[in-house]
Amino acid sequence: MRVLLVEDELVIARAVSLMLKSECGAVVDVVDTGEEALEMARHYNYDAVILDLMHGDGFDVLRRLRAAGRNVPVLVLTGLVRPQAKVQAFSAGADDVMTKPFDRAELVARVRAIVRRSKGHSQPGLQVGPMLLDLDSRQVSVDGQPVHLTGKEYSILELLTLRRGMVLTKEAFLNHLYGGMDEPEMKIIDVFICKLRKKLAQAGAGNLIGTVWGRGYVMRAPEAAPEHRMPAVAPARSLEEILLPSATCSADNDAAHGLSTAQRILESA
Repeated sequence: MRVLLVEDELVIARAVSLMLKSECGAVVDVVDTGEEALEMARHYNYDAVILDLMHGDGFDVLRRLRAAGRNVPVLVLTGLVRPQAKVQAFSAGADDVMTKPFDRAELVARVRAIVRRSKGHSQPGLQVGPMLLDLDSRQVSVDGQPVHLTGKEYSILELLTLRRGMVLTKEAFLNHLYGGMDEPEMKIIDVFICKLRKKLAQAGAGNLIGTVWGRGYVMRAPEAAPEHRMPAVAPARSLEEILLPSATCSADNDAAHGLSTAQRILESA
């Protein structure tokens, strides 16, 4: 998960950033002005934006973000307690609003919720074939048996599962795993995918991650089992097909018998 945090209070920004990293394994980009936020949103594909209203300037940032066609889910943080402020935030395009001071666990839960809803998932448990990925606990199981993954392996699997059916490039993986900081070579993604596939296959969930050559990787549903078809039955023969051959044979036999009788009569004459 990659999150853009727009917060001008350094203490809050640091606390929220550390919390998201430890609880969600998120890569967090922190900016303290609206212009920086809009610039970052133009260049990177974020899973969520946490936007402080910054004494009201956040409303303008949110409107411009939506006007630019960015549909990233946005959680607004505000110190304004009046209901009109929340109504205004929702009208500007916010997906959720929290009032300061806020509970840390609630903030994490709300971020997870808006991210999964933005991908079309109403529940934290994402099922693909025999595999179940729990976004809240960050646990993976296959047919009820846990699969032990490293932090990076889980992040890759989460990214693929949330975007099931979409082809993700290696650049997209690096973007979400490292956020441009100390990025390794792109071939490291192949290594992670190989290890992830091996663990899933050993657990009984092979063939979930497909390769699209020259493009990247995709999460797909396991192939449907072939249908069990009844053996083909020869169509019933018609009455003519049943009777005519024997009738023909009888006619041929009668003709042959008649010819033989005629020959004997001629020979005896």
